[in-house]
Parts: sequence; C-alpha cells; structure tokens
Amino acid sequence: MHANVKTIVTFMQPAMDRLYRIAEPQAGYVTTAQAAEVGVSRQELYYLSRTGELRHVAYGIQRLARFPSSPHEDIVVACLWAGDEAVASYETAFVVYGIGEAMPATIHITTPNRFRGRRPGVRVHHEAIDPDERAHFEGVPVTAPVRTIADVARQSPSDARAALRDALDRRLIRRGQLHTAAVKYPHARAVLGVTS
Repeated sequence: MHANVKTIVTFMQPAMDRLYRIAEPQAGYVTTAQAAEVGVSRQELYYLSRTGELRHVAYGIQRLARFPSSPHEDIVVACLWAGDEAVASYETAFVVYGIGEAMPATIHITTPNRFRGRRPGVRVHHEAIDPDERAHFEGVPVTAPVRTIADVARQSPSDARAALRDALDRRLIRRGQLHTAAVKYPHARAVLGVTS
C-alpha cells in the first residue's frame, strides 16, 4: 500500500468504526445521511471510497467493502433508499422470513413517510406502521410476521394462509398471538383462523 494511502486509511479508522456501527445491523450498508449523523463527512466518505473501504451502491448509499454479503442486500438497499422509516413488506417480507410460496418480481416497501421516489422493481406503500409491527430479521428492516400476513391477506388469502402455516411451524408467530391479531386486523380474521 502506498504510504499516502496508508496514512489516509489510518487517519480514517475512527470514521470506519462509526460507519461500521451503523452498517453492521444493515447488512453492511450506510447512507450518506446516517454517516453525517455520526460525524462522518462527505469528504471522508469520498476518501474511504477512493481507498476501497467503501463501495458506492446507489445515490446516497454506500457499502462497507469488506462486509460479508447477505442474501437480501437488494431489499436492504431499497429500504435505505426509501428512508429511515421504510421496511420490507407484503410478499417481500415473506421472502425475508422464508415463509410462504410467493416469489414477487417487485420489492415491496412500506413507509409512513411522504416518500415520492421511484425506482425500477420497487413498489412503495404509504401506510402507518406501529412500533410492534416492525421487526429486524437477518439485517433487513421488515414488517412483523403477523402484520405481513395481514397485509397480504387483503389481496391473496391463499398466500397469506400458506405463510401463516410456515410462520407457525418456524415459531415466528405463536398461536396465542392470533386472537390479538384478529382484533387488530379484522379483515384477516378468516386467514388467521379466528372465527369469533
């Protein structure tokens, strides 16, 4: 390594440490805004990119070059692109959890924010998400399993039922949660198997 580059990398190590703390639960990704929140400037991001420590992925999104890859990186990037409150949802959340049989051609993201961006292959849903409806699974921000099943139940009850069976088998959902879920999501009562 050239002496000047080595000096820059050593100087940038505190910045990398701060970025790692953000990127680690996000499958190795960090946004420019998140970097700024922990005091890492655009200039520092530029130097880290030049030295190969960061890889530019999309506008405002970088990846730690040495971070291990994960199977749902495209979903993580879509969530980061849509903002801090965005989560993978609908059939995309089924893929993240490994439940159901749906194989969506589109990444579904839900955000409560007034996000107007467009990205090929991504569908953004604008809906409220309660704190108990959010989860983090294998580095992906995602709707909680019960919320996911309730969302899909609106358009495809059979897909929702298949996913519910898998979620119960994998213990992502406990049977005791179903009555509470039926009260919160009355449209999904039949899918959840709750009759009264």
